[in-house]
Amino acid sequence: MSSRDAVLGRIRAALTDVPAEEGPDDLPVPRGYRRGHTAPGQDLVALFAERVADYRATVTRTDPAGLPGAIAAALTAQGATRLAVPDGFPDGALPPGAWEWHREPLDVPALDALDGAVTLAAVGIAVTGTVVLDTGPGQGRRALTLVPDYHLCVVRAEQIVDDVPEALARLDPRLPLTFVSGPSATSDIELSRVEGVHGPRTLHVVLVEPADAADSTDQTDQTDPGPSEHP
Repeated sequence: MSSRDAVLGRIRAALTDVPAEEGPDDLPVPRGYRRGHTAPGQDLVALFAERVADYRATVTRTDPAGLPGAIAAALTAQGATRLAVPDGFPDGALPPGAWEWHREPLDVPALDALDGAVTLAAVGIAVTGTVVLDTGPGQGRRALTLVPDYHLCVVRAEQIVDDVPEALARLDPRLPLTFVSGPSATSDIELSRVEGVHGPRTLHVVLVEPADAADSTDQTDQTDPGPSEHP
């Protein structure tokens, strides 16, 4: 008997007293745990930007009109000219100029040869500084953001939620969800941090806020020189 058969056998044994007519929704699971960890009225956008920067990612805050310029500045600073862009990414957000925008289908060698990828996001989580992608419009499949060495992700202020429970309530669990907390990194070997192991070495989040909010914030890039202390 394989381990799989053993686990499934235990599950079947535990369910022997469940009536055949009972469905999964007949007995709701109690969820009385705390669903958020921010103070009432706390600025979720500012907290998200701070936590993303804590993960050694770069954050740029801008308004909708300034989005193409913010993307152009980020790509210029990175030296990235050949970028993957998923279907559904708004053409008006792409800056004019000598950029090469590569659309699907793209195989792994083609993705690996590019400088990076530019995508949208599904949700941003303030407490953990996490960007969530669900392969929706403007996000593309997982390979698009895991193979290239650079990922520029556009997050709108209204997509930012307090904590993980609120994020999960907005997401469809049937979709392939990717949770991104900073550049890909590992410290498995002698506790030495190595970036770019399982995904992009560099993450740049462009945070799009309403014009009046963006005008009151510093729109320069923010980077954190040290390792994250947040989950």
